[in-house]
Amino acid sequence: MRKAGKITAAARSIARQAIADGISTKEIDREVNHFIRKSGAIPTFLGYGGFPASACISVNEEVIHGIPGKRIVRSGDIVSVDVGATFAGFVGDCAGTYPCGEVSEEAKKLMAVTRQSFFEGIKFARPGYRVNDIGSAIQEYVESNGYSVVRDYVGHGVGRNMHEAPEVPNFSRKPSPRLVPGMTLAVEPMVNVGGWEVKVLSNDWTVVTVDGSLSAHYENTILITDGEPEILTMAEDI
Repeated sequence: MRKAGKITAAARSIARQAIADGISTKEIDREVNHFIRKSGAIPTFLGYGGFPASACISVNEEVIHGIPGKRIVRSGDIVSVDVGATFAGFVGDCAGTYPCGEVSEEAKKLMAVTRQSFFEGIKFARPGYRVNDIGSAIQEYVESNGYSVVRDYVGHGVGRNMHEAPEVPNFSRKPSPRLVPGMTLAVEPMVNVGGWEVKVLSNDWTVVTVDGSLSAHYENTILITDGEPEILTMAEDI
C-alpha cells in the first residue's frame, strides 16, 4: 500500500506540473499513464467500470469523473486530477485541484478550503473515533467558510480493490463504523462554491454542479495507526 501510494502521489504531481494554458486534458492523462506504467504499476482507473482513461480530469464546475479528451485547459481554469495506481495487487488513490495560471480569488480560497478540510477531517482518523467524526469535521470546516459539501459521492475504504467498505462521507452520517489500526481509507472532500447538488452529464461519467458553480476535490489514501494517521499519498512535489 505504501509503494502504491507513493506512485499514485507522484502521478498526481506529474499531472499538476503538466497543467498549463493550451494543454488538452488528454495530454495530461497521457503523462499520468506513462508515469504509472514506467513505475511498474497499472493505472487503476483505466477500464474500471468502463472508464476510458488513466485519470479523471475535471475542470471548473466539473466535480469528479471528467473524461480526458480534446478539451483545452486555459489560464484561469481550476483543474481537478484524480489518479489511482495498482502495485503488486494494492491500490493507491488520490486527487487534487490545481490552478492554471492566475485564477480568481474565489477559486484560490475554494482550493485552499477543500485541501484544509481534508486535514481537519483526519484529525479524527485515530483509533476510538468513528468514520462519522471525519466527515463531521470536514463538513463543519467547509460550511464555516461558506461552501457546501457534495452529498452524492463519498470517500471509501481502499486496499486490494479501489472501492471497499466502509464508505467515508464528507458530512455527518450516522451510524458509522469505529476506526481501528490497519484500516486504509480514501478521504476525499468534494466542495462546491454554491449548492451541494450535482448531476451526471450525458456521457454517464462527468459529474457537475447543478448551479454551475466552481468545485474542488482533494483526496489522499490514509492508514489508521495506533496514533496519528499515516498519509500514504502525501508527496506532491516529486
